[in-house]
Order: sequence, then structure tokens, then C-alpha cells
Amino acid sequence: MTGLGYTVPAVLAVVVVCAWELAFLRTGLFRRPAYWIAMVIVLAFQIPVDGWLTKLTAPLVLYNPDHITGLRAPWDIPIEDFLFGFALVTAVLLRWERLRTSEAPRTSDKQRDPA
Repeated sequence: MTGLGYTVPAVLAVVVVCAWELAFLRTGLFRRPAYWIAMVIVLAFQIPVDGWLTKLTAPLVLYNPDHITGLRAPWDIPIEDFLFGFALVTAVLLRWERLRTSEAPRTSDKQRDPA
């Protein structure tokens, strides 16, 4: 059962968020340099914090080894954490972008109609 408890949901989260953008929302977020810069900034904070929380020498957060792949990258961070982080931040940015673009016409309508 290795990886099923945490790995499969992490991978599914990435697939669902990417499919949500590519098939339904179509905001173009993945084509924007600002999005990728934001993801680099997120990683710049995620790595030291998550690394401190999950370091194998003195972990504050423990993972059941039966539920992760065991692949760990800088400072013993489980790879699954990066997948969930990507899915979470991307989902929030996609929702934010969708709300921003859906509210834009209403804002301009209010500006044209002073009543």
C-alpha cells in the first residue's frame, strides 16, 4: 500500500487543478510569467519551512512510511508536499483569477451607470 494514503491524493490534486484550468476555466494562468515567478517565491518559503518541519533528524511532522513514496528532496521534504503545495496555490490563484475576470464587467457597468 505504499504511497496510497498521501501520494495518490497529492497526484490527483495536481491533475484535478490542471484539468480545471485547461478544460474549464481557461484563464491562461499557466502561460503567464507572473504565475511562475509566484510559484518560485512560494518554493523559496516552502523549502526552509517544510524542511525544518520534516527533517528526519528531528521531525515535527511525521509521515506514515506506508503512505508516501519515500522520495524526499531538499532537507528531507516528502515530494508529495510539493505536489499538494502546487495544487493548493494554483487552485487559489485560479479561483482568484476567475473571480477577477467575472467581476470586471460589473465594475465597468457601475462606472458607466452613476444611478
